[in-house]
Amino acid sequence: METIIIILFVLGYLAIALEHNLKLDKLIPALAMMAVLWALVALGIDTFPNWFDSSAHKLIEGFSGFSLEERRHLLEETLLHHLGKTAEILFFLLGAMTIVEIIDYFDGFATIKNFVKTKNKKRLLWIFAFLAFILSSIIDNLTATIVLITILQKIIHDKNTRLWFASLIIIAANAGGAWSPIGDVTTTMLWIAKKVSSAKLMEYLIIPSLVCMVVPVFIASFMKPFQGNINDSSLDNLPESKNKYGARMLYLGLGAIIFVPIFKTITHLPPYVGMMLSLAVVGIFAEIFSRTQFSLSNVVENEGDDVIGFHSPVHKSLSRIEMPSVLFFFGILMAVAALESLGLLFIGAEALKAVVPNIDIVVMALGVGSAVIDNVPLVAASMGMFNEPMDDHLWHFVAYSAGTGGSMLIIGSAAGVVAMGMEKINFMWYFKNIAWLAAIGFVTGAIAFMFMRNFTF
Repeated sequence: METIIIILFVLGYLAIALEHNLKLDKLIPALAMMAVLWALVALGIDTFPNWFDSSAHKLIEGFSGFSLEERRHLLEETLLHHLGKTAEILFFLLGAMTIVEIIDYFDGFATIKNFVKTKNKKRLLWIFAFLAFILSSIIDNLTATIVLITILQKIIHDKNTRLWFASLIIIAANAGGAWSPIGDVTTTMLWIAKKVSSAKLMEYLIIPSLVCMVVPVFIASFMKPFQGNINDSSLDNLPESKNKYGARMLYLGLGAIIFVPIFKTITHLPPYVGMMLSLAVVGIFAEIFSRTQFSLSNVVENEGDDVIGFHSPVHKSLSRIEMPSVLFFFGILMAVAALESLGLLFIGAEALKAVVPNIDIVVMALGVGSAVIDNVPLVAASMGMFNEPMDDHLWHFVAYSAGTGGSMLIIGSAAGVVAMGMEKINFMWYFKNIAWLAAIGFVTGAIAFMFMRNFTF
């Protein structure tokens, strides 16, 4: 039965990795894999030799002697445990996504255009790189990439030049997301699972992540696509924010998201509680700002509708959340939990440590792997494989590698995939022109981390 479960997991994993080739949204194999794996675990519960206690992070002693009823009871408890841990991540993400959508509802991201004041390509490159690095650490690398490429499209009309800028934004956004507990799904997973603390994550990874961004951008700034000035006058015609409350909502929303780690530090409550509080505060101001724009014509025009619901920015923002992504995270995290519960990840980790004693090589291989396949299941698997304590350097290196390694291929990160769609970036073009820059950034950042770990921390 264990062999069948592993084979099905590998097949599901391949379907997720090849979603573009199969033209099948990755949430479908993720959900199917999760349901089938747990069904097989339930059907074969009386045949498994081991069971893993996630809370104690060790195999349960004497499991082979448990009765069928005891095993089924343990299965129910384990399933509820993993559902609870997964729900913490999902509700956190739902809150963050809603705040970002509320900011966008008020056209708050248009405020960022005020930072773009030059027509020099090299300066523009550095401005966009640092904006991506900073924004992605707050609103996540995916959203930061969407916002900045949208602005980029209004500034640079030359398609080829824009491809280069968009590609460097991907590298910078992934690097920025790696050092913040709210900057990338994988760092959020590690943070919520209490593998890393927000303070130590920022302390240990901000410099390696900065190196990972700065080195490729520095090299690229001397390349031909970033020489000279923009020839058109697009910078003079950037649209103003459509909403007078846009700037306020941008700063309020970003501040609310930044508040979440502070709330967790003060109260020691799970991060999703703080995110719900932040969402409530942002929602209150959103409703207030929205009602000031109410007019009698709006009410008459939409007579028969639920007026409050129809005009509510919170309702509107909730309807725009990417539920496929949320369901994918649910499916893949619960599928990995099935393997973890059988002790397969723990046993595999012990075997891996025996074959490859240098754990740094294993973690860097994880980073390279994240360029090929999704980094969410890779990090989920690593959380079940290793039992190092909170804030051990291993977890921070995992966060760095999984977060930045995906930049080496256009399909290796959510930021890359969305940029690929927005700019129609060709896979082979990116591989030929950008992959080596991303690889240099990844390696130099890893070296910086190991140097700081050995001589500073």
